[in-house]
Amino acid sequence: MAKTVKQSNKKEIDIEISALEHGVKVPQATEVEASVLGAMMLDQDIIEELLTVLQEDCFYKAENKLIYRAISNLSSASMPIDMMTVAERLKLNGDFDAAGGLDYLTRLTSDIGAAVHVHYYAKILVDKYIQREVISITNDSLRKSYDESEPVDDLLNSLQQRLFDLSEKNMSRREQSIAEIIKNKLTTLEELQSKEDGQTGLKSGYMALDKITYGWHPSDLVIIAGRPGMGKTAFVLTMARNMAVEFNIPIAFFSLEQAPTQLIERLLIAESGLPSEKIKGSVKMRQGDWSQLDAQIRPLLNAPIYIDDTPSLSIVELRAKARRLVKTNGVKMLIIDYLQLMTGSKEIKGNREQEVAEISRSLKAIAKDLDIPIIALAQLSRQAESSTGNMKKPQLTHLRESGAIEQDADIVLFLHRPEYYGLEDISVSEGLTDLIIAKHRNGPTGEVELRFIKSQMKFTDVNTANTQLPSSAMSFQSKINTYSPDSFQITEEDEYSSDI
Repeated sequence: MAKTVKQSNKKEIDIEISALEHGVKVPQATEVEASVLGAMMLDQDIIEELLTVLQEDCFYKAENKLIYRAISNLSSASMPIDMMTVAERLKLNGDFDAAGGLDYLTRLTSDIGAAVHVHYYAKILVDKYIQREVISITNDSLRKSYDESEPVDDLLNSLQQRLFDLSEKNMSRREQSIAEIIKNKLTTLEELQSKEDGQTGLKSGYMALDKITYGWHPSDLVIIAGRPGMGKTAFVLTMARNMAVEFNIPIAFFSLEQAPTQLIERLLIAESGLPSEKIKGSVKMRQGDWSQLDAQIRPLLNAPIYIDDTPSLSIVELRAKARRLVKTNGVKMLIIDYLQLMTGSKEIKGNREQEVAEISRSLKAIAKDLDIPIIALAQLSRQAESSTGNMKKPQLTHLRESGAIEQDADIVLFLHRPEYYGLEDISVSEGLTDLIIAKHRNGPTGEVELRFIKSQMKFTDVNTANTQLPSSAMSFQSKINTYSPDSFQITEEDEYSSDI
């Protein structure tokens, strides 16, 4: 505790020096502090509520900090709280004289202002505390900014993390009664029942998948994993395109592995139907090719997809960028390609398992905070390929570097292409892909069949005997696929000239 007190005193001295340098007063409200403490010693009914709102550092005056600490100690011990018990606790803590003695306690309880306004007073103290913390954080950042040995990335990450921690620590949340929660749920249920297709979340554009998940839901963390070469990026890129173009859902795509131009090449190939060599520029385009490209890619030009290719993206940077995108662009879902390329806190670098666990836990927290689904790609360990049974299908135990990924995720999907491993004995069709739903916190698990069209770098649904649409399903047209709700047949809408 002594170390904490010394650190606290140093911080307060720095704030006071900064205030003197700027000719201003440190943000404080000592009279309000006195009123709050006096009310707490006189009214037992308000103590517990105030203890959930205030913390020791909300009090600026040293004497008031010590008295609040004594009140908190008594509450934790389920002991009565009044002027005399607080005095005895201060003596036990060795803080009686430093807290002003009995004279100061008497003065607090005799002049408490309007006790009915004590909750408003508490809000004032929280605001003053936040102002002081911001001053402390910026002062510290200012000193580090003059230190040329301090890496700029570390400086920015530290500043963002401290500001976020301050915001999270003081974010007001309230409890809800079960009646209120049920009422809200029934209202939501009525809205969902009015939908003809039965989808409760964001449509992915893969109809067979949506039939099991009912779409991507707010606050969900979805992990899509597979070994290299399974088509993870192609899967989420096709999904982002379908969601943005077909349903006008704003998507943020964080690409830690590929540059935006590479992602756009993939989209242009999938959308236009032209051979990849032509889109990449190694084969000359004919006039007809240009016309085809121009006609087919028009829907992409207005698609609300936002691509960020920040390398080694930290969880702090992601949180800040995501908040901005949600606020300014109305983004409804994040896609991260891929999780293991992100970086965690500087404090735990070197321990990769702990770092990945922190990233996974933080992604779930961001999804919950922003109330949007987050889709994160993940690599599987080599154990998935060394498996001899069950056609080398991946298992949850194959998630690379951390079991926390499985724990934090609401849904875990595996992409598995038997043809990639040359498993000809099972007579698979070209491109047939198993999308394995290995974990589904709020629904069933199972497998969905998709088809990977390698020449077009995209995934589509396939027509399978056990895939049926609900009778209320709505048909929708896609530049990539045309879906027929009656037969669930998929037909290519355009004649492709690919020779790959």
